[in-house]
This record gives sequence, structure tokens and C-alpha cells, in this order.
Amino acid sequence: MRSTGLLCFSFLFLCLFGFSQEELPPTKSYTTAQIESPIILDGKLDDDAWNQVEWGGDFVGHRPEYNVEPTQETQFKILYDAKFLYVGIRAWDTEPEKIVRRMSRRDGFDGDFVEINIDSYNDKRTAFSFSASVSGVKGDEYVSNNGNDWDSTWDPIWYLRTSIDDQGWIAEFKIPLSQLRFANRENHTWGIQFTRRLFREEARSTWQPIDPNSPGWVHLFGELNGIKGIKSQKQLEIQPYVLASLEKYPKEEENPFKSEGKEVNANLGLDAKIGITSDITLDLTVNPDFGQVDADPSRVNLSAFQLFFRERRPFFLEGSNLLSFRTSGGPNNLFYSRRIGGRPHGYPENVQFMDYPNNTRILGAAKITGKNAKGFSWGVLESITNKERADVQYEDGERGEEIVEPYTNFLVGRVQQDIDGGKTVVGALATHVRRFDNRGNGLEYLHDNAFSAGVDLDHNFKDRKYGMEFKVMFSRVEGTQGAIFNTQTASERFFQRPDNNHKEVDSTRTSLVGSAATFSFGKRSGNWRWSIGSNFRSPELVLNDAGFLRQTDDINNWIWTQYRVNKVTNIFRWQNYNFYAEYNNDFGGAITGQGMNFNMNWEFNNYWGFGQGVWVGGTRVSNADLRGGPSIKYPGNVNYWYRIGTNSRKKVRLSFNNWFNWGNNDYSRSSGISVNVNIRPTDALQVSISPNINWNRNDLQYIAQREFGDETRYILGKVVQETYSMSVRANYNITPNLTLEFWGQPFIAAGEYSEFKRSHLPNSENYTNRFHAYSESEIEFNGQDELYQVYENGSSDVDYEFSDPNFNIVQFRSNFVMRWEYIPGSTLFMVWANNGSYFDQSRQNDFNDLASRLSGLTGNNTFLIKYTYRFIL
Repeated sequence: MRSTGLLCFSFLFLCLFGFSQEELPPTKSYTTAQIESPIILDGKLDDDAWNQVEWGGDFVGHRPEYNVEPTQETQFKILYDAKFLYVGIRAWDTEPEKIVRRMSRRDGFDGDFVEINIDSYNDKRTAFSFSASVSGVKGDEYVSNNGNDWDSTWDPIWYLRTSIDDQGWIAEFKIPLSQLRFANRENHTWGIQFTRRLFREEARSTWQPIDPNSPGWVHLFGELNGIKGIKSQKQLEIQPYVLASLEKYPKEEENPFKSEGKEVNANLGLDAKIGITSDITLDLTVNPDFGQVDADPSRVNLSAFQLFFRERRPFFLEGSNLLSFRTSGGPNNLFYSRRIGGRPHGYPENVQFMDYPNNTRILGAAKITGKNAKGFSWGVLESITNKERADVQYEDGERGEEIVEPYTNFLVGRVQQDIDGGKTVVGALATHVRRFDNRGNGLEYLHDNAFSAGVDLDHNFKDRKYGMEFKVMFSRVEGTQGAIFNTQTASERFFQRPDNNHKEVDSTRTSLVGSAATFSFGKRSGNWRWSIGSNFRSPELVLNDAGFLRQTDDINNWIWTQYRVNKVTNIFRWQNYNFYAEYNNDFGGAITGQGMNFNMNWEFNNYWGFGQGVWVGGTRVSNADLRGGPSIKYPGNVNYWYRIGTNSRKKVRLSFNNWFNWGNNDYSRSSGISVNVNIRPTDALQVSISPNINWNRNDLQYIAQREFGDETRYILGKVVQETYSMSVRANYNITPNLTLEFWGQPFIAAGEYSEFKRSHLPNSENYTNRFHAYSESEIEFNGQDELYQVYENGSSDVDYEFSDPNFNIVQFRSNFVMRWEYIPGSTLFMVWANNGSYFDQSRQNDFNDLASRLSGLTGNNTFLIKYTYRFIL
């Protein structure tokens, strides 16, 4: 496979589809008025004030069929005063008894709903979305990037009432202007869009016609006129919290830190939201607590790279779209908010017992975001984390403290400028991490300073049907010689590889500078879409102080194309077909990845779904799997997957996913099954059960490296790994604002190793020459010490040994949360969290052996009560 020829041919092929022009529907407009009499929010729309304005309506079909007359009519009215925007929506229904009124917690819908999107900036790129389900559940999202990003973590204060009658149902909104952002002018024109979901038909209709194949969303909104004289809202919300917790764990009589088996804590903190102007907001948090946040799911990592876990903390989630700056490939990003407040980095030595903090305390954080009338937006996040100490008892019995994390300051800044109504967007992001006095207990290997920055450009042309994206980034880290040495030899880089012909370790360096860039061009609208692009990450790139980066030293070229049919046929409600191909190499020219994928996805007229795809990969080279050893070549592979989903409107629905992977030369095999069963016994109760089974065999799994004379032996083995897990989630809505939520995950993983070998000629064209398999006379297992002992070349003495790599893991994690939003913005949480685990390296444990341990797991149980009250001043 040759990347240049493939990409050029694909580019010419795709361009044959031309720069076609499509006529857009006329832009609708609605004129509102200032209220002359009070409105009582009751979901009735019978106040005299509503007679001041006319009904808006004439909705058209959006999905599954565009620009057709919907089966049910929808109308709306809009009014305003100095403080609020009032929206009334009448969802007519000729069969009101069939209205689906299922409940969920905030931002989760499983029934009929209506929605208004408000582009109060009128920038054609961003909007504020407010949704109302027929059962009275509220949803709100911040829409950015012209509708490509929807941030459901945005939780403004607003008010809603709904009602049902013999003609359908009504939603009445009362939205404080302080929750919106708008320019300081006398007369306003805002973009608006209304959407209705008719659940029983799984159909959506909109007020302003927008083709689902359009290149964007917000820029195609209709207009809201008539708002005059509204002033900047001085928003000031203060939300203090009080928390009390009890943690119980198994007693350890000899451990002075766990001898009582319990720990009681109390805490105070504060969140605040300050509207500096109508378009600038400051968010503050002091001593934040995230005790009610779900635990991360269990996973086993046999790779050389760190795992990615998504952010779950509300303060960092809200507005995260603005502070995002993806580099290339998966989760790689200049800013990864979980670096703030993560687990400490230091670890004391020569201690007998230790009380080690699970997380670094965030002393405080501030986030300011805004956008002005000229399309200039910005966001700044500043946070400082605590100097953490571990209470220790030394081996001589003395007690003391050891510093395990220095004071650290995190600073992130983002700017963007819209040009020509958002058709072109230019932006930049920068991060800086500063650590203070990071010495001792391994902290001397942390960077003193870490910088990263990037500039991006997104340009649309031909009525936004085509577009290009360009990004360039750099990083610089500073620290001791030991810190920079560790950076060069870390798993993201492995400069020390003996066959690394383009980079080498420099132990005298005290800084490292790297770069990255990405470019793509493509067609962004229509039934046929495509894109072609290239990106690179230099070997010296360092992002993991403030961002996330799995691996550097990569050049990636790719193409993607999709054909979609958003039209009902005799068989399908919708269809799409996708093709993707890529070619990767490192800066030394080695092919680190190549392959192509084809997949298709359908929804049938009975509302069932089906998808399938195949990936065909060629020979590739890994620069990391031998953990600093030479690169190793792998044969190609084929991966096939398919999925089936039943009717999503039913009270019982099922999805089934199955995948298989075959490695060439039979060096690997793997397969997996995941099932999701979602049950709705009542409109208020939802239960989902998601079992997963994964099986993997890899004949070239890295185990260890050992010195042998003046050579290094890289030991591999055949691993057979089985993983069983099941996520169970139940949500019960007593009211739309009072929910009981349970999540639990039993997790079992077992790995058994055999057929040990050492790397020989890892880049040989002949697969069998890439390793030397130990014969029975060369290796034996010492059961008493649980060690494998190796005798090379018929030696009678042990040349080297390594630990039994077998593993067995059993875990159960769960939390039970009562969440009561007793008034908008103020919440009471009651939480019980459980975390139990078991690990050993016993041999040949099967599923039944391990599953029986689930009921007897010992671990931590945490009980907490958190009370928040939001003052609006």
C-alpha cells in the first residue's frame, strides 16, 4: 500500500462529485412583543398576555422524511419582559391517549418532547437549547460549532410547566435572560429553531426547514424579531455546599491508619456563577467535592499506554467544548481536565504503613467565558491544587508525613474569532502547568513547567458545502535532567530503542520542544460526503501535564467517504455507507499502521437497526510494545463486527453487538459480545442491563525484559485473556426533580500465559524468525517462589527469571444516589458508594471460581450527604 497514490486517486475520485449548488428554503421569521400583563406559569397558556402575539407554526418534517407535512401540528408563541423570555408551545395530537410521557432525570428523554434553540448571539454558530418532555422533565444544552457539539452539562436555571388535554399537550417555558448571552444593543434579532419529537412514530419536525444533509445547524435557523430595550443582566449565583461522609473499610489491626475500620469527614465548599456582562460569565469553585460522581468502569490494560477515562465532574464538563483542542487520533487533546485533581505522583519508600490520598485536592478554580457582538469568544480556566502529604509509619515505628504532590497551577486559555458570519473561524489555545518545589519521593521527575499551544483555522466555502481545517501545535517542557530523561524514555516516546535511527536520548537536556499539525479538506453536506487529510505528531511532543497523548512519532494520512440516504424507502427509514482508509508511518519511515474499513448502517421500517463492518489491516510495526526495546513487526489482521437493535420505542428494547478479529499467521485471535437490555416497567422506572464478554489470544504479548550478559532479553508469551463484566443501571423518577439512581458493575478478568519466547529478529520479514521459543529444557516454573527460571544454551545455572504473569481480577463497584433538586439550582444528594476488589496470580482460575468470590469481596463503603443551596442575587 502506498499512501501518496491511494490518497491522490481518492481525492480525484471524490472531486468528480463536483461543487453542486442547492437552493435553501426561505428564512422564516417570528415577531415577539413585551408582555403587558402577568403570566402565571401553569402549562395552560390561558393568560391574557398570550393574546398579544400570533401563533407561529407550519412545521415541516425533518426525520425520517424531510420537508413533508408532519402527521401532527405544532404551534408556538413567544413573549418577553425585562427579566424573562416566555415560550408557549402547543403540541396538537389527534390521538392524545397515545402520547408517550416517560420520565427520566434531567437531560435524558425517552418520550415526546419539544425544544427551542436560541442563537441569542446571532453569530450563526452557537445556541442555547431548552427542551421539555411531556412529563415535565427539563433538558438544556449549549450548542457550539454550528451544531456539531451539544454540551448537556450546561445546567441553567429556568422554569417549566406542562399539561395534557384532549387536543394534545402544552409546554410553557420561563427562561431568565440572565441565562442567555446577547450583545448590548437596543434592537435584537436572534436566531431560533423549534423541534418536536413524536415518539410513537420516531419522527421529528422543525419550524425552520433544515435538510438533515445540510452542512451545519445553527446558521440555518429562522429569525426572532421584536425584542427591544433589554439590558445586561447582572447574574450572580452563589451555591455553597455542606458535606458529611462516613467511610468504612476492612480493619487492619497492625496498620495504625486502618485499625478502626472507619473514617468520618465533613467539608464545606462554594460554587459561584457571576454574569459580569450580558456576554461574559465567571464560574468559580472553592474546595469542590465530586463525591456523587460515578466511578470509572473497570478495565485491564496490557498495553504500553495509559488508559483514557472521560471527565465526569460537572465544573469541568460545563463549557468543555470551548476549551477542547484535539490533535489527531482518538482522545488526544491539548487539554484534558482530569489532569487537575488526579492521583498524586509521588510515592515514599522505606515505609511500613501509609495513608495515601486518593486524589489531589483542588483548592480553587475559576473559569471565565464570553463572546462579544463582533464574534470574538474566549475562555480562561485557572486552577490550583494542593501540596498533598501522606501520613506514614516508617519501618522503625516512627510516624511522619511525606510530600507526594507539589502545589501545582493549571492555566488554560482559548480564543476564537468568527469571520463572515461564522463561515471562517480562527482560534488559538494555550496551556501552562507550573509545579512548585517538586522534589523527593520521585517528584523530582515531574516537569517544573509545561507549555503547549495551538492555532486552528476552520474555513467553509460554497455555501458551507465544502470546508477545510488546519491546526498547528507545539509543546515545551522544562525540568531537571532526570525529569527530561524520563520524558524521553517514557512510553509515549521510547527514544532509547536500539533501532531508533532518527532520535536518541540526551541525558543532559533540561527541556524538550515538540510539534504537531493536521490538515483536512472535504465535502460537508449532501447525500455524499467525503474528506481527505494528513497529520503528524513529532517524537518530542509532550502533552500529558495538561492534556492527553498516547503516542508520538506518527504521521497519518487518511481518506473517508460516506453515502447517506435520509429518506424512507420500501425497506429502510434511513441508510448510510462508509469507507475509510489510512496509512501511518513514523519519522524514520517505518510503517506503523495501514488498512481500510467499510461499514454500513440501516434502520428498517419496523424501527429495528442493523449495522456491520470490516477492517482489513496490513503489516504494521510497533515502536512501543517491547517497552524501550527494538520495534516489532506484526502480521496484518481482519476485524469484522455487526450489531442488531430492536425497536427503540418499545418498553423493552435490546441491542446486540458481536465482533471477531483474526491475525495473520494465526498470531492472534479475539472476539467479543456486548448486549444491552433496556426495560421500562413504568413511565417512571428505567432499568438497563449490559453484559459484556471478551476473549483474546495473543501469542506475542510482552511480559518483561531481563539482562543477559551484555544483551537484553525481551520476553513474550501467549496470553489467553477472558473478561466478563456487566453494567446495571436503574433510574426511578419520583418526580421530574426527584430521582433514585443505581449503578453497579461486577467485573472479572483472568489472564493465563504459556508458550514463552524471547524476541529474536523482531523486524524480520519471516514471522517465525521474529522470536525464539523456549524449549522445555530452557525454562521451568518454580512453584515455591512463583517464578519462571530460564536456562539458555543448555546452562545448568539460572540465567534470568521472571514472575508468574498470570492474573485474576474480581471487582465490584457501585453507587446509589438520591438526587433531589428541591428548587431550581439547589440540590440534596444522598450517596452510598461501594468498591470491592480481589487480585491474585493463581493459575487456571475459571469463571466459576472467580465469580464465586464476588459475594465475598471486601472493600470500601462510603456514605455521604451533600446539601447545596443556590442563592440568586
